[in-house]
Amino acid sequence: MKLTRIETFTNEFICFVRATAEDGATGCGQVAPYFADITAEVLHRQIAPHVLGFDCDDIDAMVDHARDKEHKFPGAYLRRAMGGVDTALWDMAGKRAEKPVCSLIGGTPGKLRAYGSSMKRDIMPEDERERFLRLRGEHGFDAFKFRIGAEVGHDQDEWPGRTEKIVPMIADAIGDEAALLVDANSCYSPAKAIEIGHMLQDNGISHYEEPCPYWEFDQTKQVKEALDIDITGGEQDCMIENWRLMIQDQVVDVLQPDILYLGGISRSLRVARMAEAAGMPVTPHAANLSMVTLFTMHYLRAIKTPGKYLEFSIEGRDYYPWQEGLFLTDPFRVEGGRVTVTDAPGWGIEINPEWLAKSRYQVSELSD
Repeated sequence: MKLTRIETFTNEFICFVRATAEDGATGCGQVAPYFADITAEVLHRQIAPHVLGFDCDDIDAMVDHARDKEHKFPGAYLRRAMGGVDTALWDMAGKRAEKPVCSLIGGTPGKLRAYGSSMKRDIMPEDERERFLRLRGEHGFDAFKFRIGAEVGHDQDEWPGRTEKIVPMIADAIGDEAALLVDANSCYSPAKAIEIGHMLQDNGISHYEEPCPYWEFDQTKQVKEALDIDITGGEQDCMIENWRLMIQDQVVDVLQPDILYLGGISRSLRVARMAEAAGMPVTPHAANLSMVTLFTMHYLRAIKTPGKYLEFSIEGRDYYPWQEGLFLTDPFRVEGGRVTVTDAPGWGIEINPEWLAKSRYQVSELSD
């Protein structure tokens, strides 16, 4: 069945995509969050003209065709837009087959261990400690990630001494009862990253994310070779060739693709196959409770070398007010530190019609 119609429903933060086939079958997906209204424009101008008329079952060929036609634009926005069409078509395929997407890509429904992921750097260490303790009690999380350094911070902390204070404070409070992860968001030079890494190791931290500017593979590899802690990265990388180099050169210990930054499930499965061949674990980036976390849940239930856990944002209305009211039912309930991929067809959720009605609407259709 040919793809005949692509609709987007968007605000600044979120863009949902509805794909329609010639027989009227539909599926819903999402582009990557943030400046989603810009990505919607890219989708209609640079993706839709190339994919309308394609067989809805040939998603790999479809996204590659769009990539090739827009080869002058190799960067992030094109991949973010691809992801919206890709994920809508996987939803359509699941609904046709009456199976969840995870079953279509080699997995099964079921539970996943989640780590509670903090997005905040402006939070006081004492407050971060208290909310981790509260969430462990309320939801049973047995793993947490918190932020160190400053985002692309050139060796500077968010404020002086914050990292040196928060690491032992969190470790002392819950380090014996939960795995602890940190994210430096490209803060450090190799020398500083290694210095901080030794302090992390001394405090039992098990995961050290993006210690150096993410585009500097050689710097990250220096840190990896100097430390025993798992060095992780890859969330920003949207080019398959970068993934090939990252895996071939063993730049990190754990790979962290973002399904929507990378361009969808089909392209993320390519990374998973490369990771499997190299024996490397995959712990994707999924930093908010839009559909990206749902996509990641299905993906982790299917790939051959999944990491230890799912990233699960613990931020609510104060940080992500745009997350509110997206779905009719909650797909993100955490019980005993686990989330569940259900056996409902496709992605297994329904987007809130009231949210759709308030959004900006655009449509691209196959011409006769």
